[in-house]
Amino acid sequence: MSTRAGFVALIGRPNVGKSTLLNRLVGEKLAIVSPRPQTTRNRITGIKNLPGAQVVFVDTPGLHAGGGKLGAFMLKVSHRAVEDVDLVCLVVDASARGGPDTGVLEPLTTYRGPVFCVLNKCDLVRPRARLLPLLEAWRGAYPFAELVPVSAAEGENCERLLELIVRVLPEHPPYFPADATSDQPETFYVAEVVREKIFHLTREEVPYAVAVRVEELAERERPECLYVRATVFVEQTSQKGILIGKRGAMLKRIGTAARQELERFFGIKVFLELTVEVRRHWRRDERALREFGFLLTS
Repeated sequence: MSTRAGFVALIGRPNVGKSTLLNRLVGEKLAIVSPRPQTTRNRITGIKNLPGAQVVFVDTPGLHAGGGKLGAFMLKVSHRAVEDVDLVCLVVDASARGGPDTGVLEPLTTYRGPVFCVLNKCDLVRPRARLLPLLEAWRGAYPFAELVPVSAAEGENCERLLELIVRVLPEHPPYFPADATSDQPETFYVAEVVREKIFHLTREEVPYAVAVRVEELAERERPECLYVRATVFVEQTSQKGILIGKRGAMLKRIGTAARQELERFFGIKVFLELTVEVRRHWRRDERALREFGFLLTS
């Protein structure tokens, strides 16, 4: 029996639900989710294995002209996501007011493959009849191969989207083993979970000024656990104080929330040790960006 396999890029503005959609389609939580925009900073690959098909999804930072070297890196990652993929899914917020945001079509100007328009958050559209003119407006904005309204949060129409995706993929052997769900190393996932908890538990600029580096990840036998040691970097001493909190209370909350999620993911007891360091203006420092995994390539 022939197998279909291919790469699918998920692109769109910040906060349209790309990461939630990736997690829903893959069936695993691989990308961190936050109600704040610009949570995803890097290219995250999620793999969905189906009978006779393997879909490799690429989640990307939101299409947004962010400032500084980190912002430039994120924008470059989003634009590069459409290179060498078999399908692009442009994810838009169906619940947003106004007409189509045609600025998100810019990365597609040089892409020659099929493009789906995925109208996410359709469960928030009231009345549902509002979807029809919205679908027509997007149909007129670009020659999409498919327009698919979905709700990534509720799972509505996501199976249908998956079927349509598989249909356009080329015949090709699987790119990854049948039990793979991501090509990212475990240390990347651990760092993202810690960062997600910081997004949920702190405010204003603090979560955006955070980078997490896993220093050690090892299985231990006595007691049986996964030992993780990670450093949280911030840009200012005041941010370090906020992250640690009074008598270490905030850092303990962050560590507990991250540890519980990691235990669910790995299925083993986790011992998580977090420390906080100041690396001044790391988002503007190319060497620091490389060190923290944001590889700025030409």
